[in-house]
Amino acid sequence: MTILRNVIFALVFILLVTIAALNLWGMLTLGTLNPSETAERDPAANRVVMVFGATGSVGDGLLKAAMLAPEVETIYAVTRRMSPRLEEGAASGRVKVIMHKDFTDYSTLTEQLAEVNTVLWGLGTTSVGADPETYRWIHVDFPVSFVEAWLATRTAGPMAFHNVTGMGTGEAEDAQWAKDKGFAERRVSELAEGTGLRTFGHHSGLVRPTSENANWLTYILEWLATPGHLVIRGVDLGRAMFEISARVEEVPNGAVIDNLDAIRYAKIYNARVE
Repeated sequence: MTILRNVIFALVFILLVTIAALNLWGMLTLGTLNPSETAERDPAANRVVMVFGATGSVGDGLLKAAMLAPEVETIYAVTRRMSPRLEEGAASGRVKVIMHKDFTDYSTLTEQLAEVNTVLWGLGTTSVGADPETYRWIHVDFPVSFVEAWLATRTAGPMAFHNVTGMGTGEAEDAQWAKDKGFAERRVSELAEGTGLRTFGHHSGLVRPTSENANWLTYILEWLATPGHLVIRGVDLGRAMFEISARVEEVPNGAVIDNLDAIRYAKIYNARVE
């Protein structure tokens, strides 16, 4: 029992030190954008919103943010299957659900794409145990194909593409998943150059699920990660996206939005709308 107790104490100590180190890192490095207090907003920037990945933990929060947003008139949710929130949104008429199978082919969505102002892209999968080719197909081919199709239907702003790529993303990183997502960020920003589209890579940390899907463990993790700005609620992430979309002259195409950046923009949105 003494050995077991010592092992448990050692593991807890290592965990606490790791959490403290991550929080310190977050406090020292996060927050590269400073939202202007006098920024002009385009009232039409989020008029028509399209959400991808709405059945996932992150996408569910983005969809909820869109459903609660007073400036959003139309919500398209592109999905392979339904979820309780999608069913609720469809039943109320707030969400127009589009069942879609091939996320590299959007030829059937040209009518809707011609209307869309803001895209919230929460579509993805874990890299743990994933086949590299499949992972790249989902995280590179899917978003790049979408942006190509979108720009084939319209190029006049306001248009914004928000991709939740996650903390640690970058072509210069060692992990292949990070390189793949970093490549996708760069490629869509290149496609957007010279058009009315702005693309953003959200290097989010821990995205806390909506209250309907959270449990005691997620709340503990949220509490532990808050000091270093490493956690954001899924709904707040969506609201940060809306605030950035509306500030058409402030945040340039290709900008990386880290977790503290998103927290700051969400705070402004919440103060303005709620």
